[in-house]
Formats: sequence, structure tokens, C-alpha cells
Amino acid sequence: MTARRPAGRRARPPRRPTGAGPLAGREIELEVGPVAHGGHCVARFDGRVIFVRHALPGERVLARITEDTGGSYARADAVRVCRAGSDRVRPACPHAGPGRCGGCDFQHVRPAAQRDLKAAVVREQLARLAGLTDVPVAVEELPGGPLGWRTRVQFAVDGEGRVGLRRHRSRQVEPVGHCPLATPGADALDATRRTWPGASVLSVTAATGAGQSVVVTPRDPRRRPSRQGDATLAELAAGREWRVSTGVFWQVHPLAASTLAACVLDLLGPAAGDVALDLYCGAGLFAGVLAEAVGVTGRVLAVESDAAAVADARVNLSDYPWASVRRASVTPELLTGLSGSDPDLVVLDPPRSGAGKAVVAQVCRRRPRAVGYVACDPAALARDLAEAARHGYRLAGLRAFDLFPMTHHVECVALLRPVD
Repeated sequence: MTARRPAGRRARPPRRPTGAGPLAGREIELEVGPVAHGGHCVARFDGRVIFVRHALPGERVLARITEDTGGSYARADAVRVCRAGSDRVRPACPHAGPGRCGGCDFQHVRPAAQRDLKAAVVREQLARLAGLTDVPVAVEELPGGPLGWRTRVQFAVDGEGRVGLRRHRSRQVEPVGHCPLATPGADALDATRRTWPGASVLSVTAATGAGQSVVVTPRDPRRRPSRQGDATLAELAAGREWRVSTGVFWQVHPLAASTLAACVLDLLGPAAGDVALDLYCGAGLFAGVLAEAVGVTGRVLAVESDAAAVADARVNLSDYPWASVRRASVTPELLTGLSGSDPDLVVLDPPRSGAGKAVVAQVCRRRPRAVGYVACDPAALARDLAEAARHGYRLAGLRAFDLFPMTHHVECVALLRPVD
């Protein structure tokens, strides 16, 4: 199908291009090549790489250059489709598209094809950054469909107090009355239809536990955050409730925590009496399911730097005296100084930047029989897998999940085992 503007919608003025390179602000026809990490596809023009959003591999588009700083690449939006791909669909959200909300990268792509694109990105990152060229990758769908899944939404607030979402690579706010990715619970306080004078960010959280507690937190750097709703939420995962304080990390898809916990247990295969180490433990999800699995003869140590998350983890692990929580940053020095026997199992769930060479190296030196690595960024995962290989650990299994439909994000769980 050829993209066209829906009747009655005014055309958005061209986004002001960034940079002073030779292509800045130009519109050029491009043959679109493969998908790349970050929610865009790769095209080439006059020997330069053009990263094109709102396009699909194999399409021919008219692209407007939105950023050109004169280097080896430029960025562009596909503003007209000259030859559409078979997987192109009309976006479900009226705020998706060139120059509009930057939250969704793949609204224009059939959901099954979105997962294929994400699988291609994971394979490319593993091959390019870790030298792993034969890893089969299939991104698994979660029940519930591509809309109405986001339990946590962070909105921007403009100078007039109107709620919206940031435009791509911009501080500009796209006013949004409703985000189609948000769960119905996220609308419970009607936050997006009110004005919030003086606020800069509005966080809305709809918990999955009993009562569906909703928290709205307007934030302004000049004032303390205010809150409407409970300070702690009850989240459901792995067959039980978990306490999660406002601001503490928890997966945004209502089925994500259970899915990842089950995957980690399946890959690691914990046994009674095992010693397990959960690094970057957050509110204690993986430590909790591991504590249940290793039993009273086992031991679990969870490590987390955030004070509120540590407090939650201690509550969530209180039924398991053989599990403890340490407040500390995950560093090589911490891992070197851990007393007691080396762990049988390690879970790594680092931030988007990854665990890093030094931490990965020290984990491998402790010689666990299995490491479960939960990754929200395939590039960071690939870099850390390459480091693990240098220390005698191989990729023994990989699963990928579509926890963030309509976006380019994909969650992976990797199993590492010693080569010998």
C-alpha cells in the first residue's frame, strides 16, 4: 500500500534538520536496505549511509534528511512511500509517523514482521560484535497483542502543562490524549487529559496486583516530586505478589516478569543445594525464584545498588532465610571480595549499557556452571558475550521475547556455560 495522509489531518511542517552537512533538509528518493539496530533501516546515497525511519527493507521511499552533521552517515524520515513492502500496514496510533511521537518505531509494520526484524537485528549484532554467525534467533510473541500492554508510561509535559510524548531525537512534545500502548489501568486517573502546570515529566504506573494501584508522579527539577496513589505497588509474577516501590524498576509488560523468570529457571536448571548469585537484582525477582528452587540447603545472594530496590528485595525475599540482599554496586572488586564458595549459578540483569568487560571477566573467574544473562540491548549483550568467550565461556542457549511491541526493543536471555 502507498502511504497517504488520512483525510482531515493537517500536514505536519517539516522537522527542522540538525547539522550543516550537505544533505541537511533535502528530500531524496532511496532504495531501503536491511533493518539496523535502533528502529531504522539502512540506505545509501552518494557513498554515505542514511539511517531511515518509518521504512521497510526493500521499499523505495522519499526521505527527508532530518540530521546531517557532515560525517559518514545522516538520518532521515520516510515521508512518502513510492514502492511499499508487503508487511507495511496503516499505523494504529494517530501520533505515529515522521516528525511525530518518537516512542514507536514499527507502528507501520505487521506485528509478525516486527518480530522478524528484531530477530534480524539480534543475529546481526551477535555476528558483528561477538563473531557468532550461526545462532538461530526467533523472537517469541507474548499473549495480549501489540497494543494495551504498557503498565508504566513516562510522559513529557510542555510549557503549557499539556501531557504528551517526545518527538524522535527532540525535546519537542507531541500532545497525546491517550497512548495506545498503555494498559487501561494507566488511564485510571485521567492524567493525560489534565494539565500539569510547572511539571516537566509525568510518570503513570498501573500495577498488575490486587487493586490495580495507579501512581501519577509529576516531576519538576525545581520542586519535590508529588504522588497520587500508593507509595508501593503489588506486582504479580511467577505465581506470587512482589512489592515494588514507586520509581523502582519493574518490567513494563504485564507478562514480562513471569516470562523472564520462567526462562531463567529453565535455562539455568537450579538444583537443591545450589549457591546462586543474582547481580543487579532490582526488587528481587530472579533471586526469589532461585531461592524457591535451591531450597533450604542452598544459598542466594542478591546485589543491587538502589536503596529503594534493596528495601523491596528484602521484603520480597523475607520468606527465604537462605537468601540475602546486599546493597552495593556490581564491580569487579565486589565480586573478588565475596566470601564463601564460588557460585554454581549467576544471573546478570544489567542496565542497557551491559555488564561490561571487567564484571564479565570476574564472573567468569568464579567459574559458575551456568550464567543467565538477561539483556534489553542486543549490542551490549553481544559485546559481553565476546568478553565471556575470552574467559572460557560459550553461548549455550538464547531466547528472545517481544516484550515491547511496536518499538525496536527486544529482550534476550542468554545461557553461558564454560567451554570445558
